[in-house]
Amino acid sequence: MSHVNNLESQHNDPAFANIWQELTWRGLVHVSTDETELEKLLAGDPITYYCGFDPTAPSLHLGNLVQLLLMRRLQLAGHKPLGLVGGSTGLIGDPRPTAERTLNTKDTVAEWVGYLQGQVRRFLSFEGDNAARMVNNLDWTAPLSAIDFLREIGKHFRVGTMLRKDAVASRLHSDEGISYTEFSYQILQGMDYLQLFHDYNCVLQTGGSDQWGNLTSGTELIRKVEGKSVHALGTPLITNSDGTKFGKSEGNAVWLDPDMCSPYTFYQFWLNTADADVVDRLKVFTFLSRAEIEALGEAVAERPFAREGQKKLAYEVTSLVHGVDATEKVIAASAALFGNGDLTVLDERTLEAATAELPSATINADGLGIIDLLVASGLSESKSAARRTVGEGGAYVNNTKVSDPDAVIARDELLHGRYLLLRRGKKNLATIEVSA
Repeated sequence: MSHVNNLESQHNDPAFANIWQELTWRGLVHVSTDETELEKLLAGDPITYYCGFDPTAPSLHLGNLVQLLLMRRLQLAGHKPLGLVGGSTGLIGDPRPTAERTLNTKDTVAEWVGYLQGQVRRFLSFEGDNAARMVNNLDWTAPLSAIDFLREIGKHFRVGTMLRKDAVASRLHSDEGISYTEFSYQILQGMDYLQLFHDYNCVLQTGGSDQWGNLTSGTELIRKVEGKSVHALGTPLITNSDGTKFGKSEGNAVWLDPDMCSPYTFYQFWLNTADADVVDRLKVFTFLSRAEIEALGEAVAERPFAREGQKKLAYEVTSLVHGVDATEKVIAASAALFGNGDLTVLDERTLEAATAELPSATINADGLGIIDLLVASGLSESKSAARRTVGEGGAYVNNTKVSDPDAVIARDELLHGRYLLLRRGKKNLATIEVSA
C-alpha cells in the first residue's frame, strides 16, 4: 500500500523561499556540483532527477530512507523523480571500504529488484504532471556487448581518476585489494546517468556523500559525451552525537521491511533517540514544518523528561514507513505492556514483536499455577519469593492482578491461545509460551 498520502507537502512552507533553502536547513546538502546553479535549477521549471538503489539485500534500510524522503521532497516541489533499482549494478556490488562483496545469483538479485521497487513506490507519487517512473539499469546494460561497453563507455574513463575514488583507494591499500569487477562499478553508474539523460533529460542525481565518486562519474561522462553540464547532490552521512553509527539497532541494520524489522522495533528505535539528536532527525526524516520542529526543539530543551520530540519523531517516521494503522498498534502495544491498555486487542505479530526482548520461558499446560509461572519466568527466584510477590499485590497476568497464591490460569486466558504476559510490580515483565 502506498504511504504517499502520509507525506505532507511542505514545499509551500512560508519559512522557505525555495526547496533548496529547505534542503539546506534540513541538513540534507553535504556536497553538490554547483550550489548556485542548483538553487536556480530547482527554483525554475520542473526537472527530472534520479536516485539509484542496488538490490544487495531484500530490503532497503534507514540510509536509503534519507534518499527516498529527499526524492519525495523534490517531487513535492514539482520535480519529476526516476526511481532506479539496479538490476545490473546489483549483480556487481558497489565497492565497500573493507572487503569484496559476495556476488548473489541472478535469480536472487531479480527477486530483490522486485522487493525494492515495491518499497520505492511507497514513497513517490506515480500520478499527476510530475509522476514518478521506475527504471531498471539491466534494461540497457544487458543488451550491451563487452566490446561496445569498452568502446562507447570505457574509453571516456581515466584509470588515474578512478583510482582516486575513496572506496577504490581504501580497498587498494587493504590486504584484500579490489577486483576488476568492483573497480568497474563506477563506470556502470556513470552509464546509468548518461542513459537517463538521453531518455528522460535527467539532469540531477542524488545519493549519499559516500557515493560522491560514483555520482560524479556520471556528471563527467555526460560532459565528455554530450558536452553538457548536469548536477549531483550528496547528502551527509548521518551519525549520532556521541559518535556512534546511526541506523543500527542492537548492532543490526534497521530495515524498512516489516518482516526484517518489526514496526514495534522500528518505533522503539526512534523513541530511543538521544535528546541531542532528535531535532536533526526531525529535520531529515519527517515532513513537519520548520515552525513545528523548532517548537519540538524547545520542548526537548525545556522538558526533556516528557520525550515530546522523540514521541513525535517515532510516530511520524513509523507512519511514513509502515502506515498509520501499524503505528497505532505499536503505541497500543507499548501502553498495554505496562498495564495501560488491553492486551487482548493486540494482533499476534505485534504482541510477539513487543515482547521479543523480554525474558521468556516455555511450559506445558500443566504448569499454569501463578507460583510456578513466576518461578518459570524468572520473575521470582523461588516459590517462597513468588508467594511474597502475590501476597504483596505485585503479581499480574495479562495486566490482571492475581491475589490468590493458589490461582491457576485457565487456558482461555492465554493470548492467541498460547501466550501469557507476567508482571512483577510496575516494570518487571516476562512472557510465557504454553506448549500444546
